[in-house]
Amino acid sequence: MKNAFVKLLKVKSLVTIILTAVFAYLSIIGTIKGEQFLVIFTTVIAFYFGTQAKKNDDKE
Repeated sequence: MKNAFVKLLKVKSLVTIILTAVFAYLSIIGTIKGEQFLVIFTTVIAFYFGTQAKKNDDKE
């Protein structure tokens, strides 16, 4: 559990969480449309998990 928390605090994780929160907030208050949020969120999440998968492949 402690190891998972330490990994969560890495820079990429923090950026992903912050970007998700900011764009979700902007979508909720109506600054950006839901479709725009979906595109941005999908791009950020795909990049995050893509780099994590690549990192795991390199370790093996």
